[in-house]
Amino acid sequence: MVNIIWVAMTIVGILFALINGTIEEVNKAVFKGAEDGVTISIGLISILVFWLGLMKIAQASGLLEKLSRLFRPFVRRLFPEVPVDHPAMGYMLSNMIANMFGLGNAATPMGIKAMEQLKELNGGSSEASRSMITFLAINTSSLTLIPTTVIAIRLTYDSANPTEIVGTTLIATLCSTIGAIMIDRFFYYRRTRKGGKKK
Repeated sequence: MVNIIWVAMTIVGILFALINGTIEEVNKAVFKGAEDGVTISIGLISILVFWLGLMKIAQASGLLEKLSRLFRPFVRRLFPEVPVDHPAMGYMLSNMIANMFGLGNAATPMGIKAMEQLKELNGGSSEASRSMITFLAINTSSLTLIPTTVIAIRLTYDSANPTEIVGTTLIATLCSTIGAIMIDRFFYYRRTRKGGKKK
């Protein structure tokens, strides 16, 4: 569906440019966008390789395991239906830690694996479970300690102080995560109460 939307937008844009005689500007914008995309990608590769390497060291040294233990009591309260020793718990913790360090690329496969395990716990149902909804809300709001990707982009464009956004990003993502959890719980308890009344 998304592919169809993008194709439709491209066709409409080209037709509009042809009608208004601005096709040359569109061509320039396309090539400039492609050039910027390559520049940003190269900048991102360097910083992501660095942080992914640090994550690998942290994993080998046992630091990730210690961080997982630190967050486990909190995560258990958020996901009471998930057994502590279930693989879903490990994948969710790994996803959250990777997101905290702004490593979205590393967090994505772990998030997918977590969802697969949660679906298995849900009996393979096509309807999302409470844990799946909560995990999606937390993953989307994504508490971030170090916004690696944004820092990389700022470095690429020669920012005078690329790390100055760390504090504001932490505050913003902390607010978004707390908000996501509160909204998730609000709708969960509201649905539970309605279900109780029906019974």
